[in-house]
Amino acid sequence: MTDGETGRVFRLAYVPGVTPAKWVNIWTERMPDVPVTLVAVPAAEVVGLLRNGGADAGFARLPVDRDELSVIPLYVETTVVVVPKDHAVAAVDEVSIADLIDDEVFHPLDDTIEWTVRPGLRAFTRPATTADAVELVAAGTGILLVPQSLARLYHRRDLTYRPVLDAPQSQVALTWPTDATTDLVEDFIGVVRGRTVNSSRGRAPASPAEKPARRQAQKPAQNGSGRRAVPASRKRKGYRSR
Repeated sequence: MTDGETGRVFRLAYVPGVTPAKWVNIWTERMPDVPVTLVAVPAAEVVGLLRNGGADAGFARLPVDRDELSVIPLYVETTVVVVPKDHAVAAVDEVSIADLIDDEVFHPLDDTIEWTVRPGLRAFTRPATTADAVELVAAGTGILLVPQSLARLYHRRDLTYRPVLDAPQSQVALTWPTDATTDLVEDFIGVVRGRTVNSSRGRAPASPAEKPARRQAQKPAQNGSGRRAVPASRKRKGYRSR
């Protein structure tokens, strides 16, 4: 899509747990003639969607394959453990990975947390999705560690979650195809970065000739005759004849 097309639409992809509403609202106020089409996409598929031209930009969870993509990291999420409400973890405010050593922990195929060593015991199966894993937790067959936004997204009345203080965290980023950095993409980058409507939108800075002239600093004061006044401390004293 190019800025010159008639009936422009900005296509914005987002992965589960990311809520783009606040940025879309700002965009709508600034760009009422360019509507946003939201494209919900699984975390594992957002990169392919962008490379195939299915969206102009997207919110993804890092890490992603950055080949041919530009990436702006945005924020880091707290990792939480999802457990049944009658689990021992529910009685405390927060836990560490060591507290989960005896629990079976599900590792869904769409997990977006980078683990050096998986916590707890290996569960009897690897669910295809985080949503599937939540169902298994509700059945009492194990626990699950996820970014907090996913725990909220898949919340159930019979489940609860607690922060895991020393667990790796998931980072959300804005990404788009580098070769398709259109003016609309630049505009959305400005929205996400909090630039004002009158900002330069990150484009080339003004040349020196376009910058306002600086004031002449510390111009020496002059006396009434037009000569520069010499500070008293610098006036030479006459030599006395001996």
